[in-house]
Amino acid sequence: MTPPDRRRRALLLAGLSVAGLPLAAWALKPVRERPRLIIVGGGFGGAACARQLRYLMPAADITLVEPRAQFFTGPSTNAALASVCAEGDIVRGPAALEALGIRWIREAATALDPVARRLRLASGTVLDADRVVLSPGVAMRWDRIAGLDATTSERMPHAWLGDAQVSRLRERIESLRDGATIAISAPANPYRCPPGPYERASLLAWRLSARRLKRCKILLLDAKDDFTKRALFQVGWDTLYPGMVEWVPHAKGGEVLEVDARRNTLRLQNGSRLRVDLASVVPPQRAADIAVAGDLVDESGWCPVNPASFESTRHAGIHVIGDACIAQPMPKSAFSANSQAKLVALAIAAQFAGGPAPVPRLVNTCYSLLAPDYGISVGGLYGVVSDRLSTLNDGMSPLGAARELRAREAAYAHEWYEQITRDTFG
Repeated sequence: MTPPDRRRRALLLAGLSVAGLPLAAWALKPVRERPRLIIVGGGFGGAACARQLRYLMPAADITLVEPRAQFFTGPSTNAALASVCAEGDIVRGPAALEALGIRWIREAATALDPVARRLRLASGTVLDADRVVLSPGVAMRWDRIAGLDATTSERMPHAWLGDAQVSRLRERIESLRDGATIAISAPANPYRCPPGPYERASLLAWRLSARRLKRCKILLLDAKDDFTKRALFQVGWDTLYPGMVEWVPHAKGGEVLEVDARRNTLRLQNGSRLRVDLASVVPPQRAADIAVAGDLVDESGWCPVNPASFESTRHAGIHVIGDACIAQPMPKSAFSANSQAKLVALAIAAQFAGGPAPVPRLVNTCYSLLAPDYGISVGGLYGVVSDRLSTLNDGMSPLGAARELRAREAAYAHEWYEQITRDTFG
């Protein structure tokens, strides 16, 4: 195992354990108070936070608000779309948390009074809390691409929210014929899962090649001029799928400005109009509606937080983690949400125990598959420096690595998925 390989593995193992965060002595003694804690969102941030709070605060009244019994996880969605794995392999949900004594309310949160810390549910039920943790995910900015809304998006599925669009897009991919043109759009930063559109193009190229549809063309239409792991992706495309994947950056007019979903056409920034056989248009994003309703977002559409505790800078007693918060340089990823969840659980437990706040140490690793046996990764260790969240250490797959290392990283990606879903959902 090479030194960079060992560093990424060390980050992985640290991030999937609460031991990845320095623990004060108080954290070794469970907190016996019975505060009312509400977590909104049962994904990688919310479920992990609820689980960690139960471990640290066994007497607390912990409620998880999540309307979905099951959902497709963001990680490995692209693998399921390309039939690398079955759809059922990436279905998870928060049900196992009930066995830990966590109350799970299967409703949507519709309003939040951040001063009173009072949450209103779709049924009209009102919940009061001593602390609220929001991990609500993202909402789509439908106003940013003309012609695209929640209805027309069904014809150009983004499959970005873990819902039925995943199955719909997979069916569309399987129906493609040789010579088809496929467009995948990538929004401007920030958005959920930065490498996602590029992994999707890669695995779609793999699936089409496996079906011997080698005359197909995949266009990556980008609102940016750079993206994470770009050189690694481009080397992989040239090696595995020469001529099949074409990246069109913002500087070359690649941003999608308008769509006509009925005709499967897209108008680009450079003025050209493309008619394609399949479009997967990933819209620009913002924090989910409940964060907006709770006055937790700033002009960017995301939630500013104190990096030491992820407590909202707009309202005390409300923590925001995962995709909805502003946590640069951490990406909006499942691993980031899981790591932030553990820090927040420690910070809340410290407050109620009267102990010192934890020293923030956060971890992220993002694996991307270009084929079932070809993986690449980027990872980082983060801490607070001069009151700002900063990168303390990072690493990336070497550009000129042998196929053996790419295969090993693909295996690590599968191992990581099983570990983080077990760590989060049980």
